[in-house]
Amino acid sequence: MIVLYQAEWCPYSSKVRERLTELGVDFVARQIEPYPEERMDVQEIPTLELENGVRLVGTGDIFSYLAGVQPWEYEEEHKQRFVEHRDE
Repeated sequence: MIVLYQAEWCPYSSKVRERLTELGVDFVARQIEPYPEERMDVQEIPTLELENGVRLVGTGDIFSYLAGVQPWEYEEEHKQRFVEHRDE
């Protein structure tokens, strides 16, 4: 299972969660400590850990990887639903 180390308050984490959902990628979201000096396992968020143990750190590496993922058949519908509910 893919693991996303993230925080709900982090806008970069939010964008990665949104893209994973659009692509139909199943993942587990792991919350991390709010301050870098308190973190043991992951220093930067978002960090995406792939099933093979490779970690992609930061949105640049994560989005580069996700660009090669085959889109889910419902990608466009998820994007449209986001637009419909953005202001709620």
